[in-house]
Amino acid sequence: MLQTLTVFFGNMLLVFGALMPILNPPGHAPIFLTMTADYNSQERTILARRVGIYSFILLLISMFIGSYVLEFFGVSLPIVRVAGGLLVATAGWQLMSSGDDSHKSAGMLQVGETRPSNDELRERAFYPLTFPITVGPGSITVAIALGAGFNGPGLQKFSMPLASLTAVAITSYSLYLCYRHAERLLKLLGSTGSIIFLRLSAFILMCIGIQIFWDGFSVLFGELLVHYLKPV
Repeated sequence: MLQTLTVFFGNMLLVFGALMPILNPPGHAPIFLTMTADYNSQERTILARRVGIYSFILLLISMFIGSYVLEFFGVSLPIVRVAGGLLVATAGWQLMSSGDDSHKSAGMLQVGETRPSNDELRERAFYPLTFPITVGPGSITVAIALGAGFNGPGLQKFSMPLASLTAVAITSYSLYLCYRHAERLLKLLGSTGSIIFLRLSAFILMCIGIQIFWDGFSVLFGELLVHYLKPV
């Protein structure tokens, strides 16, 4: 029994430690608030909850069947990094190019404006808030790699899936909490501090996207060189 619990908690910490730095809920919270500046507090709560649920589902799918899906469509992980990196970098650039007062209008209705429907909120919560902003190609790649450990020997075969499920649930809930209370963080920073923090977060997001793109492109370019430079 003790050995089973030890293996379970060890695997849970492994999955949690691998996903948490990439997902980085506190770091993504200001970006979430900027991209939901046109919504009021209640709508942002709904979006935060949806992002947490969608992140949980997307990470589990990546872990359990991600490698099989990529294999079925003939898509390699470097291709996923290239495409996903471009999406993330583009989102970061759009955030950097947005107006400085975009976050000040949060929850303010204009004359004749109607609030978004539940369907619109669900659509917005998945793209782009969940994918690729929160769960991007980096975290998906890590999830697929962790899923490879599901076929381990002995206790690992039964402990790893359950531990992964628990760790992903904890990580997804932390995303919900950070996104739900993102507005409080920016209020503590003040107007000028919020603008600086949001611009810095957007720049880091763009850099992460470029890094993900470069990681995938480097592998593809290396394979291309090997193919054309190999001796006949």
